[in-house]
Amino acid sequence: MNVIFISPNFPLDFYNFCSRLKERGAKVLGIGDAPFESLPKHTIDSVTEYYKVNSLENYNEVSEACRFFNKKYGQIHWVESENEYWLETESRLRSQFNVNSGTKFENLYSMKYKSKMKDVYKSCGIPVARYTLIDTYDNAVNFTNQVGFPVIVKPDNGVGADSTYKLNSLSELDYFFATKDPYITYIMEEFIYGHVETFDGITDSNKNILISSSHVMLNSIMNAVNENQDMAFYSQDFKGKDIEYIGRNAVQNFDTRSRFFHFEFFRLDQDKEGLGKKGDLIGLEVNMRAPGGSIIEMINYAYDVDVYTIWADMLLHDKCFYDINKKYLVGYASRRNSINYVHSMEEIYKKYGDKIVKSFNVPEIFAKAMGDTVYLFRTKDKDEIFEIVNFILQQHNQCSWIDKYNK
Repeated sequence: MNVIFISPNFPLDFYNFCSRLKERGAKVLGIGDAPFESLPKHTIDSVTEYYKVNSLENYNEVSEACRFFNKKYGQIHWVESENEYWLETESRLRSQFNVNSGTKFENLYSMKYKSKMKDVYKSCGIPVARYTLIDTYDNAVNFTNQVGFPVIVKPDNGVGADSTYKLNSLSELDYFFATKDPYITYIMEEFIYGHVETFDGITDSNKNILISSSHVMLNSIMNAVNENQDMAFYSQDFKGKDIEYIGRNAVQNFDTRSRFFHFEFFRLDQDKEGLGKKGDLIGLEVNMRAPGGSIIEMINYAYDVDVYTIWADMLLHDKCFYDINKKYLVGYASRRNSINYVHSMEEIYKKYGDKIVKSFNVPEIFAKAMGDTVYLFRTKDKDEIFEIVNFILQQHNQCSWIDKYNK
């Protein structure tokens, strides 16, 4: 089997996708813009061959790399990156080289444009916040007159929380229009008082879920990015609960065949007229790629499995060979270098060292979204998750971190 993998060296841990495939006999054909001699040995060892292009942004160059591999190795069976940024490139290559595993370019819109995602959510009975594409200033003002401030604006075709803003007043809307990129189409949504819960996993070619997990965000990723906040989230028990039901519904209604999936929902923190009661779930966004922010590692620690292996076996055999049995709840807490915390790393390890499975410094390019230092920890008790979060993120002269964001 011949698998094209775009950017095997970045993000830094994505070589794991390639290595598991290669270990199982696949020909892993990497395409990237980093010089071969700059690649870490583990990345070089994880691919069968590597083709350097001047820029991955140049589709013609990437297409030429695929033509080279197609001529040398034969039919291309998969084109993958597991990176939201390259989903469009993946889909165009599948269409050009007749690769039938995965979404082709002509069917990508509902997985790339936030407005189209909401249309699919609505079509399968999952409510979404009211929204509009703000092509003109008058359109934006009319929408705010309808739903009131605050509102959220973000690129309709965007990645993560980049360029996502909360506008609280007409003056802030005016400033947004005066400074926004004129070449980007933005979507505007009514503001929802709620928190994000995810449904993540891997499917086979018939949309059967091979492994799944759900994570609760304890504060807003948008605020963490825009206001340089620390952040925390955790994997929850979800079997038989509404998040599993609504997540499985979404899996069946999007093109999730042979995919990683990462669905985001809002759980309402207060009643919202026209949407639901406090505690209800509404659809937010969809990502047809591996979840970011250490979630893959958190799933590994929760189940004591290797998700990269499950993904590789899905590509090669359309099945999972693990006994899937969730054993732990896993927490994530990230600290900012700019914040003065009460407890040192030494104190954290002295108190919770038997619970902490990993800590690491985040590369600068990801620190804006992930924080500067991350702690991953696991336990079987949700209250202990909160206890550890409070200890790691405790600041001087403040209430508990959990109380601060979950009043």
